Amino acid sequence: MTRMSTATHGTIDYVVSGMIAAMPKLFGFSKKVTAILEGSAGMSAMYSAMTNYERGLIKVLPMKAHLTLDALSGGALLGAALMLKDEDPEARAALAGIGLFEIAAALTTETHSTTEDRKQRRHIGGRSRKSRAIRRVAQHA
Repeated sequence: MTRMSTATHGTIDYVVSGMIAAMPKLFGFSKKVTAILEGSAGMSAMYSAMTNYERGLIKVLPMKAHLTLDALSGGALLGAALMLKDEDPEARAALAGIGLFEIAAALTTETHSTTEDRKQRRHIGGRSRKSRAIRRVAQHA
């Protein structure tokens, strides 16, 4: 099976975060479901921006950690759908559907981004090119 690229996953992260944040207003969900969905969307957008992948802004979170957070978030949304028995069936279905989508995305995405691969190639023998160059200059001084 071919896995989804991390670049595609990154695009989906931001689009889906925006859609999840908009859903409560579009469908008139309760305050409880609204808080869950808006919190999930905000956290997803935040750790997406911090992920070391093609769509990341700060690039400090490894891709494997990002995918783990996606799966945990999906599990939490599934759990919320099961526990919130007093909510409308449509709201519970939305929570469950988004949760399943997040878990599926986590399981079907490449675990290393091209930005992580590039960074890894720059480190040869545990030392970066820059540190080797500095050592060479220091030896000739």
